[in-house]
Amino acid sequence: MDNAPKESKYKFGLIGKDIDYSFSRGYFAKKFHAENLPHTYVNFDLQNISQFPSVITNSDNLKGLNVTIPYKEAVIPHLDKLNKRAKKIGAVNTIKISKKGKLIGYNTDYHGFKNSLQPHLKKHHKKALIFGTGGASKAIAYVLSKLGIDYYFVSRSKKEGVTYTYSDLTDTIIQKHLVLINCSPVGTFPNINECPDIPYGGITHNHILYDLIYNPEETKFLNIGAYKNAKTINGLKMLELQAEKSWAIWNS
Repeated sequence: MDNAPKESKYKFGLIGKDIDYSFSRGYFAKKFHAENLPHTYVNFDLQNISQFPSVITNSDNLKGLNVTIPYKEAVIPHLDKLNKRAKKIGAVNTIKISKKGKLIGYNTDYHGFKNSLQPHLKKHHKKALIFGTGGASKAIAYVLSKLGIDYYFVSRSKKEGVTYTYSDLTDTIIQKHLVLINCSPVGTFPNINECPDIPYGGITHNHILYDLIYNPEETKFLNIGAYKNAKTINGLKMLELQAEKSWAIWNS
């Protein structure tokens, strides 16, 4: 009996910049192998978002894409439609290509972050600081608002929507915000000795430190949090959850 899958071969991929390290390609390669699926998943490493239309034009049997740094917002003008949640968040990390060739944007970071954070929340987790203001931070802010957690953006410079610069932060401010989320790339391999420039003396055992970075598994940011007996979470579970949500969307 022939056990080969019956469906035709599709191509999926990741849109980003400098993405050789990408989680998604390895994750879906393993998934396709384990489930005996004839699909491929490739990285589309773009130096500029203006190259995006050529990816769509020149890729046969393309059914879906993930989007990562720095294009989660920049890709939106190139899409035909956004689903309601992606529109509210203002960032896209998943694109479904319909049978008619329409590009529909979704945000599965919402699903991944919410379901990886929520099991660890306690009553005292009422205020959060978000380090970084890129596309990923928008989904994180949206989740926190849905969970009833007040959040404040921290960036290197004052701009619209930013409450604090890093230089504004004090131990007292850190002590009052018991959920600290690194949405910046600071601390990513190979720069593993770097971490957000915050007053770590304010961290207590009541804190949650969440780092969207997954390589290394424990960033310096999380390492310091663990030393302070805080709850620490890296970005791997979020990535796995958002990947499976993307897969469900592509096959819906």
